[in-house]
Amino acid sequence: MALLVSSSVYVFIFLTVLNFTLSRTSGTKCTLDIQLSATNNSDCGSGSWGGFINNNCCNAAFDDYLYALGRRANLSGYIFLNATEQKSCLMSMKGFKSDVLGCGIEKLTAGAGGCSDYTVVDTFNKLGDRLKTLDEDCKGLSSFGRSDQACIACLRRWEEICGSSDDEVEHVKAEADVCRYAVLVTLTGSRIDDAKWVQAVFDCLRQQPLVIADEKGGETSSSIKTSTGLVILVGSIVGISSIVLMAALILFRKGTENSLSTGKDALHESLSDESSYPKITIKEVYLATNNLSTSNFIGEGVAGKVYKGKLSNGQNVAVKHITDDGYVETFVREVRSLSHVQHPNLVALLGHCEDNDDCFLVYELCHNGNLSEWLYSKDRVLSWIQRLEIAIDCARGLWFLHTYPEGRIVHRDIKPTNILIDADFQAKLSDFGLSKVMDIGQSCVISEVRGTFGYVDPEYRRNHHVSASGDVYSFGIVLLQLLSGQRVINLNIDKPMPLDKMAKFLMRGGNIAEFADPKLNGKAEAAKAINGASGIKSRKGA
Repeated sequence: MALLVSSSVYVFIFLTVLNFTLSRTSGTKCTLDIQLSATNNSDCGSGSWGGFINNNCCNAAFDDYLYALGRRANLSGYIFLNATEQKSCLMSMKGFKSDVLGCGIEKLTAGAGGCSDYTVVDTFNKLGDRLKTLDEDCKGLSSFGRSDQACIACLRRWEEICGSSDDEVEHVKAEADVCRYAVLVTLTGSRIDDAKWVQAVFDCLRQQPLVIADEKGGETSSSIKTSTGLVILVGSIVGISSIVLMAALILFRKGTENSLSTGKDALHESLSDESSYPKITIKEVYLATNNLSTSNFIGEGVAGKVYKGKLSNGQNVAVKHITDDGYVETFVREVRSLSHVQHPNLVALLGHCEDNDDCFLVYELCHNGNLSEWLYSKDRVLSWIQRLEIAIDCARGLWFLHTYPEGRIVHRDIKPTNILIDADFQAKLSDFGLSKVMDIGQSCVISEVRGTFGYVDPEYRRNHHVSASGDVYSFGIVLLQLLSGQRVINLNIDKPMPLDKMAKFLMRGGNIAEFADPKLNGKAEAAKAINGASGIKSRKGA
C-alpha cells in the first residue's frame, strides 16, 4: 500500500513539473532570427514541397522558417530546433500566419534520432556527397535564362537524397524527408548571403512532383472507403496533368533534327559501333522461346510477333521478332532509346539480337498484359484506385523521358496497348519504335508525322514539330480512356465521335457523369475527375 502511495506521489510530482515546464516554455523567446517576408496569407497554390507542408498557403511561412534555420546553422552549426524551441518560434509567427501550427513544420524537429539530430558537421560527414551534388545541380537557378533547365536538375538531385520508394512504410519516407531538409538547411547556411539564389532554390523545390508519389502510399488499405479514393483521384488527375505539362514546356529553344542513316546495313552498322548495347545470342533466343514455338506466342503487331520465354538465368522475358524489313529502323531506334535508359515505369530492354536477316528485342515480361486488355475486356475491371495508380505510373515514366539529362526522349506513341502491367500491377511504358531522342537544349525537331490515329496531337499534324507536348496530348487521351473505359473512337454509336470531342460535348451539355465507365459506381464523383483530365487537352486548344 505504501509503495502504491509512493508511486502515485511520484507520478503527481512528475505531471506537475511537466505541466509547469510546458506552461513556462510557451512564453520562451524564439531562438531563430525569423525575418517575415512581405508575402501575405493569400499566397497560395504555388506548390507544397511535394506534399510535405499541409497547406499551400503555408509557403511563405515555411520559406521564412527554412531560411532562419539556415542562418542559425551558419552561426551555430545546429540544424533543427527541439520541440520546445520550435513551438516558441511557431507561436511567434502566428501573427503572420494564424494557423502556422497546422502547416506541418513540426515534422522538422530535433530529438527523433537519425537526420533530425544531425549537425552541420554530421551532414558534411554523412551526406557530404549528396550536399555537393545538390549544390552543383542547383547552381544555375539564379542565372537568367537557365532557371527551367537548372530546376529540373536540382529537383532530380533533391529527390535522390535518401530517396524512398513508394513501397516503403511511412516512417521510412518521413526519415528520408528529414534527411533532405537537413541537407537543404546546411546548403542554405553555406550560401546564406546569396538570398536570391536561396529563394530560387526554394521556389524550385516547392514545385516538386513528390506529392504524387507520396499520396499513393496508403491508399490501397481496405479500410479506405470508395468515396475517399474518388476524392484522391480528382486531385491526383489534375496533379498528373500539371506534372506532365511542366515536363513538356520546360525548354524553349528550337532546333533541327539530324537525319538518320537509311538502309538496313547502315542501321545495323550503327549498332555494331556501340559495344555497350546489350546483346543476346540467337541460340539463347531460340532456347528461351522453345524455337519460337506457337505455344509461346503471345501477340502480333505491325512489325512482327511477340513470344514469351525464359532465359538461361531463369528470368521471364518477352521476345519481339521483327519480321518486316520496313521496321528495322524502329528496331535500331528502340535499342538506342532503351539500352541506357532505366526507370521503374519503363519496360526494361534486356538485350537485342541480330542474325542475318533476323532481328530480336528481348524485354522484361509484364505478366498482366497491356492496359487496353484491361479497359475493354468484359471479364476484367479496374478499380478507381488502380486507374489512378496506372495514370501516376505513366506520368512518372513520361516525366523521366522528357527530362532525361542526356537528351529529351519523346515517345510519340502513347496509347493503352503500349502501357504494360507487370505482376505487381505497376504500369510501364513500352514500344519505343517511334521515339525521338532530342539534343540537350532542343524543345522540338522537325519530322514526319508518326503515331496512332486518335492519339496524335493536332498541332503536331499541322507543323510536324516533334516535342514533349505531343506525348502530353496522347496521355490526355489515355486519361480520358481510363476514366471512361471507351475506345478513342466509339463505332458502336449512331454517330461515331472522337473521345475528346465526346467529353467536351457532354461537359457542355451538363451530362458529364455519363462519360464515366459503366463498370464502376460513383459517376457523380467521377465527373469531377473527368473535368481535371480534360484540362490537359483544353490547355492545348485541341
